[in-house]
Amino acid sequence: METQNVIFRSSLRSALPSIQIPRNHFFSSESKIRNPQYVSLKFHCSFTSHNLLSKRNIQCRNSVEKLDWKGVSDVEKDNPKSKLRRKNLAVFVSGGGSNFRSIYQGTLDGSVHGDVVVLVTNKHDCGGAEFARERGIPVIVFPKRKDGEKAFSAEDLVIALRSYNIDFILLAGYLKLIPVELVQAYPKSILNIHPSLLPAFGGKGFYGMKVHKAVIESGARYSGPTIHYVDEEYDTGRILAQRVVPVLANDTAEELAARVLHEEHKLYVDVAAALCEERIVWREDGVPLIRSKEKPTDYS
Repeated sequence: METQNVIFRSSLRSALPSIQIPRNHFFSSESKIRNPQYVSLKFHCSFTSHNLLSKRNIQCRNSVEKLDWKGVSDVEKDNPKSKLRRKNLAVFVSGGGSNFRSIYQGTLDGSVHGDVVVLVTNKHDCGGAEFARERGIPVIVFPKRKDGEKAFSAEDLVIALRSYNIDFILLAGYLKLIPVELVQAYPKSILNIHPSLLPAFGGKGFYGMKVHKAVIESGARYSGPTIHYVDEEYDTGRILAQRVVPVLANDTAEELAARVLHEEHKLYVDVAAALCEERIVWREDGVPLIRSKEKPTDYS
C-alpha cells in the first residue's frame, strides 16, 4: 500500500505541484477535489495486479474543468439547476403561514431550488412559527413584543439575516411595514404577496378579508393575487406576477378569499422557483419580468 501511495503522490504532484497531498492520504477508485473559485480537479484511478507478489500498477489521469465564478463546472450544463447555487430564503409571516408552507414544500419536492433557513414573525405563537419550529427552522420575533421581551431592532434583524446568508426575503402574510433599513439592505430582493390585483385595493389597512369585502362591494368582476417587490410603503413596489380570479355574482368574501388563496399558493411557488433559478430580468423602464423556464425567449 505504501508503494501505491508513493507512486500516486508522485504522479499527482508532477501534474499539479501546487496541491499538497498528506503523506497518508489515499484516493480510492474515483475522487474529486473542488476549489470553489477556480477549478474542479477529478482523478480517475484504476488498479491492476498481475499476481499477489508483484507491485500493483496504478494508472491515473486527471482532468481540469473550468468553473464559473460560482464554482460550477462546465461539464454540468446538462442539468440547468446544477449550475446554480441553492438560494437561502427567509420567510416572514404573521398568521397560519399557508403560503410559507407551500414554499417550504416546494423546496422539499424540487420545485424551488432553495431552502427556507429562517422564519421571521411578529407573533411568536402563530401557526407559521409553530410549523417552522417543528421542522427545525429558526424563528426570529420582530418587531418587539408587547410583553417587553427583548427582540431584534431593525439593525439587528439585518445583521441576523446576513448571518444566514439570505438571498431573498418572502413576505407571506406579514402584516407589519418592513423597516427602511431592511429594504435598503436587500434591494430588489424582498417580495410580498397581496390578495388583490394591485394597484387596486392595496395600501395601509387593506389586508386579509378586508380586501375581499372591498372587491365585492366595488362590483369588480376580477380579483386575484399579486406578487410585488417591497419598497418603503405598503403595496407600492414594482409588480412581478399576478393571477386572475373571477368574482362571481353571488360571491361572499370568504368564498372569494378561498379561491384567491388557492392561486396564491401556486403563484408564490412559481415565483420563488424563478427567483432561485435567476430567471428574473428587469426591463429598461424598471419593470421586472419572469423568463419562461421552457422557452427562455418568452417572458411574463
